Amino acid sequence: MACQKVASANTQFAFEIYKHVAAAAGAENIFFSPVSISTALAMLSLGARSETLGQLMKGLGFRPGEVPSKELHASFQHLIQALNSPHSLLQLRMGNALFIQQELEPLQTFLADVKKHYHSETFPTDFQNEEEAKQQINSYVEAQTKGKIVDLLKRLDTGTVLVLINFIYFRGQWDKPFELESTREDDFHVDEHTTVRVPMMFNWSRYNIAHDQERCATVVQLPYKGNASAFFILPDPGKMKQLEDALSSSVIEEWMKSMHFSTIDLHMPRFSISGTLDLKDLLQKMGVTDVFCDQADLSGITSACKLKVSKALHKAVLSVDEKGTEAAAATALQLVPLCLPPTIKFDRPFLVVIYETETKSYLFTGKIVNPTAK
Repeated sequence: MACQKVASANTQFAFEIYKHVAAAAGAENIFFSPVSISTALAMLSLGARSETLGQLMKGLGFRPGEVPSKELHASFQHLIQALNSPHSLLQLRMGNALFIQQELEPLQTFLADVKKHYHSETFPTDFQNEEEAKQQINSYVEAQTKGKIVDLLKRLDTGTVLVLINFIYFRGQWDKPFELESTREDDFHVDEHTTVRVPMMFNWSRYNIAHDQERCATVVQLPYKGNASAFFILPDPGKMKQLEDALSSSVIEEWMKSMHFSTIDLHMPRFSISGTLDLKDLLQKMGVTDVFCDQADLSGITSACKLKVSKALHKAVLSVDEKGTEAAAATALQLVPLCLPPTIKFDRPFLVVIYETETKSYLFTGKIVNPTAK
């Protein structure tokens, strides 16, 4: 598939981001959509030139000249089309939008390319009226994510003339649902000193599982109806940091190959979490710097004025219950001038990765430290 040409780089980008986020998050929950962030940055790269473009491509995991520009954007175009397939049993939708100050006069080639490759909608916006502009953007994101992402933008920077949005919405039904009557309140051990009570779901069934002795982790694959699965990764007690340091696409591929079906008693907490990332700080640590400063070359967007990205935000939410999973995320770029016991119990911090099979895309990635945290 055409979109698989960018799958390797997108995967590398996903785990690179996770390690940066985990290093700063400490004992907090983590949740984000790697594919939302990479799609937003790839869309922005249509307007980038010179070193700004080079840094964006390197940050996204592409080596210079590895994938020709036309092929790269065509791959993202196919990725978006595949994720939005109406024939899927999943509720999965990704989209993009540009909110543009009317006087900006963007280049027609840029507008044509974002519409062709990223299926982007374009909306004229009066950024001089901050409250009206903010309401317009937040209402759009809330509607597209079915009410999951609310108030993505708390404020708009003075002088904002363009906001680039990527959203993704996912709702998957478990192939083997948990019985609601089997859910019981149980302990979840946040750390050595903290225990919280959670609604613990239970299912006795056959699952694809693996135990990685080298990385001290147990992996359970929970398939959805359709072309996606959730991998729940439970590190041995005290081994979370060791697992996070080793986490990569090749490790997950190892797990996939070594998995075997086994009947287990699966205990999984029902939970809802959200995560917000300041992508500006994160991307700068990954070497994407010019696009945020006065050296930015975004001349492929407009020749009317010089632009730079003043703010890059990402927000994602996840709900896991007896029926399945609901998740959504949105990324906004503001421009201004991981022998098994019979029971596997997720009663301590664990990782979760939601993977779309056909496109080999990591839709969402997270760490659940405390399922009760708001």
